[in-house]
Amino acid sequence: MQPLMLHQTCDLGPIRAVTATITATPQGCEAEFRLDGHVAAIIVPEPAAPKRMDNLWKTTCFEIFWQPLSGTWYREFNLSPSGRWAAYDFDSFREGMRDAPVEAIAISCSHDENGLVLKASIAAELPDPAQVALNAIVDHPGGALQFWALAFPPGKAEFHSEACRQAIIER
Repeated sequence: MQPLMLHQTCDLGPIRAVTATITATPQGCEAEFRLDGHVAAIIVPEPAAPKRMDNLWKTTCFEIFWQPLSGTWYREFNLSPSGRWAAYDFDSFREGMRDAPVEAIAISCSHDENGLVLKASIAAELPDPAQVALNAIVDHPGGALQFWALAFPPGKAEFHSEACRQAIIER
């Protein structure tokens, strides 16, 4: 598991650590995210029928950005504890957004008062080798959001920045 860092503009709050791991598979990838801390003090989306859905990042959600090495296009996955998901392709930084083709995404999530674990299995064509970002958004009552990532660019939290893509994945 790789530790994610909390963005410098965010207060620590009830979540004390976030870790994540990702592995390429012949069909796509598998990822696991862990939140450690007082989970009862954050907003965790209720379980729902698994399906594609926009705007998942507005509450507690996990993200993967997958970009071919030396490429400009990238794919974004949003994974909700509810079981809902989204996948988008971009031609370059926040340009040319469209739904990405995905064969299947399976999400399982479990949590108690001290932690949350989300596991995702993604079946989609993914370039290899790739630079990958692993991110978390943690929603607090009252609307405050925490942003966690492997790395951040200078300034505001910007998950679309190539600076966040610190993991190198090869099959």
